Amino acid sequence: MAGGSAMIEIRIHGRGGQGGVTLAKLIATSRFLQGESVQAFGLYAAERSGAPVQAFCRYSEEPITNRNLIYEPDHIIVLDPTLVGPNIVAGLRAGGWILINSPHPPEAFADQFPGNRIATVDATSIARNNDLGTRSLPIVNTALAGAVGKMLVFPLQEMCAALEHLGFKDSNLTAATLAHDEVRLLDTPRETGLSGDEVALPTEERGPSILEGAGASLPAIKTGSWASEQPRRRQMIPPCNHICPAGNNVQGFLDALSRKKTDEALEILLRSSPFPSICGRACPAPCMEACNRIEIDGAVNVRQLERYAGDHGQVTLEPLANRNERIAIVGSGPAGLTAAYHLARFGYRVRVFESGPEIGGLLRSGIPDFRIPEDVASREIDRILDLGVDVETDHSIDRQGLLELARNQDAVLVATGQQEQRDLQLGMNGSEAVVQGIDFLEHVHRGDVRVDGERVIVIGGGNTAMDAARSALRLGAKSVKVVYRRSREEMPAIREEIDETVEEGVCIELLTQPIALHEKRSDGVRRHLRLVCRRMELGEPDESGRRSPVEIPDSDFELPCHRVILALGQSPDLSVFPEGTEVREGSQLLGLLETPVFAIGDLATREGTVAGAIGSGRRSAVHIHGVLSGEHVHITEHADAQRDVDEWCDEVIHADAMKLHLFERQAASEGESLPMTERRSTFDEVHMGLSNADEAARCLSCGVCNECDACVTYCPEGVLKRVGHSLEFDYSYCKGCGVCVAECPRNVIFMSHL
Repeated sequence: MAGGSAMIEIRIHGRGGQGGVTLAKLIATSRFLQGESVQAFGLYAAERSGAPVQAFCRYSEEPITNRNLIYEPDHIIVLDPTLVGPNIVAGLRAGGWILINSPHPPEAFADQFPGNRIATVDATSIARNNDLGTRSLPIVNTALAGAVGKMLVFPLQEMCAALEHLGFKDSNLTAATLAHDEVRLLDTPRETGLSGDEVALPTEERGPSILEGAGASLPAIKTGSWASEQPRRRQMIPPCNHICPAGNNVQGFLDALSRKKTDEALEILLRSSPFPSICGRACPAPCMEACNRIEIDGAVNVRQLERYAGDHGQVTLEPLANRNERIAIVGSGPAGLTAAYHLARFGYRVRVFESGPEIGGLLRSGIPDFRIPEDVASREIDRILDLGVDVETDHSIDRQGLLELARNQDAVLVATGQQEQRDLQLGMNGSEAVVQGIDFLEHVHRGDVRVDGERVIVIGGGNTAMDAARSALRLGAKSVKVVYRRSREEMPAIREEIDETVEEGVCIELLTQPIALHEKRSDGVRRHLRLVCRRMELGEPDESGRRSPVEIPDSDFELPCHRVILALGQSPDLSVFPEGTEVREGSQLLGLLETPVFAIGDLATREGTVAGAIGSGRRSAVHIHGVLSGEHVHITEHADAQRDVDEWCDEVIHADAMKLHLFERQAASEGESLPMTERRSTFDEVHMGLSNADEAARCLSCGVCNECDACVTYCPEGVLKRVGHSLEFDYSYCKGCGVCVAECPRNVIFMSHL
């Protein structure tokens, strides 16, 4: 029986006027009425009465997102026996059915198709006997619909229901019933045929065009000399690839996920980043803000899909070479570990020095478990260590230590991040009542802090502020307020994290500037404090592009509290470098012997995101490899690019260059989350991720050919065909009409002047 969750694909060959497309619709309707997802469409490019045409049908219990022509059908139906030939079965899967409209028994075709099951029915006689069409052009589709039902073990009533649903009655129902009863089935492929999952391939070296595959030939007159332009295929830069701070091939891994290739998707991500599961939880996702699909129905949920690939994919990594050079990396945050990962893959001997007790830096101690669980961070860090990276924890490197490394190593990368925490002089700094946000989160990580029953105020608007506020709630705070001196639009935290902070019960006091902290009285158990604040309004933009806060006179007020957490951001500590050192990513630090020493990550870029640090670590590793080996590795936005294109275009493709009206609307998948009633009492991860990768099918593949076949389908002369992953334009017959360009949804096909 042909049911089940696997998708079934049927290709129909006939001539114009025989009803091949309607037959596809009848089969699809019979499945649709049984609750399955279906497709039915024809290849209209060269259709005229008597001309060879093709139609296609798909059905599945799962949603169908594939829109391509069918190159490897499960079954084939032939409406006109004069079309029977080797090209008809191109791509047909071994063991599939071939249904032929013929008065001959299936055994007559057994030697021609030894690897397939064969069915025959005299649909022409049935059509004529029931006055369907004319004597010269009988319409055989409804008769063949009945034969298909018998062949694929659909109950006859299901096929009749499809006929009635589409308005067919009387003689058409009779024809379908007769064909169902009279079809002859040869159910067992011969031993001389193909076996297993082999596919019958076309006999010619080049794949057939849409006309040749239907039994006809190319146009007889070579019209290529008429053209002043010719169509060609290019690849542009998807906006998600262009903007990704980590340098991920976003379109590439989404394409793999859309094809259910989770391991391949993870392998693509690991070419640029060792932290897909972490980034899939903590990245601000600028790729989603740049997604062209926003113009249709919302961005593709790239962040959750990256997490899915990281959590579910399986890839074994090995160093690509074995080199003798030794490289030291100071700091084990995302930049340092990413550099270690890529350098270890290049084959270098890498040692990482971490000042704290555990490797990972802020990946472990600065982001709470409800965002990145401990086991997720450990799994991705272990992937790096498994490449042979050595680590020394509790090992701080000062200026003298850096000089020693420069003497003993072939290269040194400094990735100490931004360790200097900004302060705000409130009058009680240094007391237990005022704590830095990073320090508070480290205590949360160690499990040695409680705020039961306290009123907690967090000052700041970044991710650290949101994480500290949400952590305080989970530790039993009576209330938590975030105080921020600008408006919500200017808050640098991830938008979704701000939303969740508010949803969980944190109050955000916007346009509020803390002025001073006073102790009012003590009940002998805890201090009672008052934070004096002043109302602000927004003035002109400052150097960061955000509007500057301006004080409103006589607007002071007090907020009661027991504890204040400062989350005002950090700045780099440059004391490890010689005086006057200019720290800039990609620029070798001078005055440290002849060894190349580089500052990387937030220390050099000040970006302040995990994804940005990953990108810096990768770029720096590639740069160091070039310095030490002389081998140039080019990092490009065309990474892992589509094969067989004529031209690489360095232009980013935006929504106005896409044909968005050709895409169906489909709501984004968000994944399950922990109920709000449970969040405040646990550090369990809030978001549980996507249950499957179906969301990846929403990717528009902007500027990258995904082989949708629209250009092939609409070529009016049938002179364009896809062979494997390549497109072949027969310029001898191509007039340069541009129909393929007009029908390309992704702006991949373009006209080139001769």
